[in-house]
Amino acid sequence: MQLLNTLYITTPETYLRLDNDTLRVEVERETRLRVPLHHLTAVVCFGHINLSASLMHRLADEGIALVLLNDNGRFKARLEGAVSGNVLLRQAQFQRAADSAFALDMARACVAGKIKNTRQVLQRGAREAKTEDEVKSLTRLADDLAASLRALPTAADLDTLRGVEGEAARQYFSGLNLLVRADQRNAFRMDGRSRRPPRDRFNALLSFLYAMWMNDCRSALEAAGLDPQVGFLHALRPGRAALALDLMEEFRPWADRLALTLINRGQLAADDFALREGGGVSLEVDARKAVVVAYQERKQEELNHPLLAQTVPLGLVPLVQARLLARAMRDEGAPYVPFVAK
Repeated sequence: MQLLNTLYITTPETYLRLDNDTLRVEVERETRLRVPLHHLTAVVCFGHINLSASLMHRLADEGIALVLLNDNGRFKARLEGAVSGNVLLRQAQFQRAADSAFALDMARACVAGKIKNTRQVLQRGAREAKTEDEVKSLTRLADDLAASLRALPTAADLDTLRGVEGEAARQYFSGLNLLVRADQRNAFRMDGRSRRPPRDRFNALLSFLYAMWMNDCRSALEAAGLDPQVGFLHALRPGRAALALDLMEEFRPWADRLALTLINRGQLAADDFALREGGGVSLEVDARKAVVVAYQERKQEELNHPLLAQTVPLGLVPLVQARLLARAMRDEGAPYVPFVAK
């Protein structure tokens, strides 16, 4: 149930209401689903979804998070009840955030995890490439990322570290087009990462998947008793869940992998995306549903966790990593180790 306790609502104009101890989902005044509240830890709404005030109050009382995202999956708001967690742990987190040396080490670990996992995506693509030119291009990019990894220990401050991360991301995204099936490359071609709004189909799909990973990472941090707003790599800003963004960095390549799977297996096609006014691109309603289902299925896949030396469902890995972050906050002798699949 830990993998299936988030309810995603993607159909426009859906109405959510409280029905005794259950959440009732209505579409055009017809009941489509009833979910007992004790089965839920979060409700995530995409686009224009209507909710009753009594339901919102009950969700807050039960500690069930309500997350509002726009059609592209961009975070808009989050409703939650009283703050929970260990106040001593949060105090330690705030003290660590003020320690520049610790903050740099933590940020370096986040970037290292991201680059290692993105490099694996390119290496896998090189092994499966159809032409020698593609093999050479992907191998060269993977080698460039290895050079970025070697540069991390020499980054003396956060700005330098962010520069290394930004250049590594640019190189990585330049190679993703080669991982798309040849007959789909024109439809899903991307010219680097674009957001707010996404400017092509691939970026629209990535933004949607990143938003779901972001919600899971934030929930995992809250479950561990940490404050998701106070991070290390991402600068502190009002309303920004900086620590959740930090944690999500090592999971972005998992979103990229799923996006490539959906495209290359033909589960998404060009007409599953809509061109919006102003040049933005977004997923159509039925396509959003398909992506949510695929995401939930992917989270149930068993992976070997190198630090635990045991298999763990992918959907539980953010919870494991959040607890490792909490340990790093409390114990100076326990540095944070990002999740890198073998």
